[in-house]
Amino acid sequence: MRPLAAILFDIDDTLYSTTDFVEVARAHALEAMLGAGLKLDRDRLSDELREIVVKAGSNYEHHFDELLSRLPAESYDPVNPALIISAGVIAYHDTKMRQLVPYEDAVELIKSLSQRGSLLLGAVSAGVPVKQAEKILRLGLDKYFAPQAVFITEQMGLSKADGELWQRVCAALEVEPGATMYVGDNPPNDVDGPNSVGMLTTLVRRGGKYKDVTPRTQPDFTIEDFWDLRDILEREFGI
Repeated sequence: MRPLAAILFDIDDTLYSTTDFVEVARAHALEAMLGAGLKLDRDRLSDELREIVVKAGSNYEHHFDELLSRLPAESYDPVNPALIISAGVIAYHDTKMRQLVPYEDAVELIKSLSQRGSLLLGAVSAGVPVKQAEKILRLGLDKYFAPQAVFITEQMGLSKADGELWQRVCAALEVEPGATMYVGDNPPNDVDGPNSVGMLTTLVRRGGKYKDVTPRTQPDFTIEDFWDLRDILEREFGI
C-alpha cells in the first residue's frame, strides 16, 4: 500500500455543483428584479447577464449594477434602480441559504476520513478569499478540515497552474508531495499544476464547465463521484 498523509480538495464543482447552483441563483435573482419593477423580456435579461459574467468573470461583485446600466431607463422607471439591484442581490443570497449544499457522498466520505485522525484534510481553492471561505462554511465542511490546511490562491499570489503554489502548500503542511492527493475538476489547474511537483492527482468527471477539458498530463485517478474515491483509497492506500 502506498503512503498517504493528506488529501486536499477543490471546492467548486468538486464538493458541490457550482454550475447548477449559479444557474438557479441567477434565475431567482432575475425573477426578483422583474418582481421589483424591471420591465423587460426575461430571455433578454438572461442573455445580458450571461454576457456580463463572461466578460467580467464570475467573481465580479457588480453584475446586477452593470446589467441595469446597460438597460434603457424606461425599463425600470419610475422605480429607483437601486431597489431593483438590491432585489436581485437579496434573491441570490437567499438562494445560498437554501440551496448551497454539498454532494451527499462528498460529506459522507470526508466525515469518515476525518475520524481517522492520522490523515490531514483540507482545501485549495481559486478565487476571492471571503467568497471561497464562505462556501466552505456554508457547505459545513470546515469542521472536517484542518485549520492550517485551507489555502486560497488570491491570498497566496499564485495560481493553481503554478507548481510553486503546490510546493508552498506541501511545505506549509510538512507533507511530501508524493504522499499528498489533490481532488478537483479543472484539468489544467487541478491535475497539471499538482502533477508538476509530484503530487497524487484525482480528476473529478461529474459535470460542470470543465467536463470536456483534457489535461496535458495524466491524473493518477479519475472518478465520477466520491464513492469511486472511497474505493481507490481502500484499494491503493488501505484507507
